[in-house]
Amino acid sequence: MQLDDRKWTILKAIVKTYLETGEPVGSRTISKYADLNLSSATIRNEMSDLEEMGYILQPHTSAGRIPSDAGYRLYVDRMMEEKDREVTEMKELVIQRQDKMELLLKQMVKVLAANTNYAAMISGPQYHRTKLKFIQLSIVSDTQILATVVAEGNVVKNKLLEIQHGLDQKTVLEMNILLNSALNGLTIEEINLATIAKLKEQAGIHSELVNRVLDAVAESIQASQDELEIYTSGTTNIFKYPELSSSEKASELISTFEDKKELADIISQDSADQTGIQVYIGGESPVGAMQDCSVVTATYELGEGMYGKIGVVGPKRMDYEKVVGTLKTLMAQLDEIFKKK
Repeated sequence: MQLDDRKWTILKAIVKTYLETGEPVGSRTISKYADLNLSSATIRNEMSDLEEMGYILQPHTSAGRIPSDAGYRLYVDRMMEEKDREVTEMKELVIQRQDKMELLLKQMVKVLAANTNYAAMISGPQYHRTKLKFIQLSIVSDTQILATVVAEGNVVKNKLLEIQHGLDQKTVLEMNILLNSALNGLTIEEINLATIAKLKEQAGIHSELVNRVLDAVAESIQASQDELEIYTSGTTNIFKYPELSSSEKASELISTFEDKKELADIISQDSADQTGIQVYIGGESPVGAMQDCSVVTATYELGEGMYGKIGVVGPKRMDYEKVVGTLKTLMAQLDEIFKKK
């Protein structure tokens, strides 16, 4: 007998409901399952088939059903396949989008430098207040478990965790449901002490594992915020302005653009709190090499908490009106391009 889609949906509902309640599951409960539009009689017939196939058991006469070991095994295997496929698809999508975005930003920064005759920079978009998408725990050995954490922006982090108490597949499944039910959709700031305390209490002897999974979650979310790409163009435009073209000043500015680490001091200002145009004149700049310059930045937003910055660096006598107008045009173009994707 084949396990068709309807039988699989019913089995999945039985496993999920039993894991949540610890009570045998009846046909009337399953009939309320969101993915089904079946009568209790039809569900009872399907449950009889599942019992005959060895995927569910009836612990007592007239009681509901509970998953068998074979039922748990099928549920875990299919869940793992689904999550592995989802992670693979995410990685492929991220690579494609990153390649397209990188090409787009490199083209835009060149246009910006050419149109203004100043040095220009642009950062790749970053997520702010990044949310957790899901967690997947997988047994590697009796003493190790792999935690796969996916954060908003499809940042995927795998971390091997040492465990003192051996975990079977059923316990890992219960831990996955527990962690995802409690944490999915939360930012790291929203995972508070009360949430952690409740998770530890529910995890029992595996409370220390919860601690280490939360550490992996924090690392994943931080990774999504730390990977800042900055693209630059027009650095040699600095030599067009006598006040900046002395060998020492020009060398320092060019080194700053080439190294890019100091540019992050401007780019990584909290974009979510500084929307629109920002102007730094002379000593207002957070970068030492730009104390004789003016820096104009604009924050662009691509939706869902994704922000980046565009910047122009030139002499204090720069054409502010032209620079601001050009930045606003680029922000509108980025917004329009993103909406079409």
